Amino acid sequence: MRVADMNWSDMEKRIAHDDRCILPIGSTEQHAQLSLCVDLILAERVATEAAEKSGVPVFPVMPYGLAPYFAEYPGTVTLRVETLLAVVRDVIASFARMGFKRVLIVNGHGGNQPAAAVANELMINFPDMSIKFHNWWNSPQVWAHAQKIDPSGSHANWMENFPWTRLAHAAAPKEEKHAPDMTALKAAAPAIAKKMLGDGSFGGAYQKDDETMLALWETGVNEVREALDGPWPGFD
Repeated sequence: MRVADMNWSDMEKRIAHDDRCILPIGSTEQHAQLSLCVDLILAERVATEAAEKSGVPVFPVMPYGLAPYFAEYPGTVTLRVETLLAVVRDVIASFARMGFKRVLIVNGHGGNQPAAAVANELMINFPDMSIKFHNWWNSPQVWAHAQKIDPSGSHANWMENFPWTRLAHAAAPKEEKHAPDMTALKAAAPAIAKKMLGDGSFGGAYQKDDETMLALWETGVNEVREALDGPWPGFD
């Protein structure tokens, strides 16, 4: 259940009989012809659909993450590492005060990986909590499914092209794009990275058919639901 659809007394009642919640985190950054908000759209949606049957609260998605390599693309917002980690710390501390004991962080952006480390660290401060960090797009089942479709799945290509991340005025290119030198890209300053990437896609096909993508999406939702259902160390 989305927290936007709850009031404080709803939350109090919920926590009294279920100590789980979900925090989606994403990014606002270039995704070629797709929405700038792809990562936050996907993280929030996969979390909400996964929690639908259980009624576990899904907090508002964190819209900004770590995307310094795309800083030259208009529309990209990037936090400092310490800013992202400080926000995660404060949010988890708030959850602890509310009475949540089991927190699932559903991440939609690869650059946010440092938040996984701080999630582990926070369990030193909150030893009665269990915190999971779930990269929904490269979790084992989703990644295996994607590899069967096309091993090129990556940033701003077909793997992030769902009906809800497309823009009506920006059609996907028909031709496939040659993949950049990723080793060089990781060592490039933002202005150079933009020249190397051009439209921003990491290469491969830009779009697959909707049937293929909806099947992949179902795998993602199911895997998030499995993470939510457990096991939860110390609680099972």
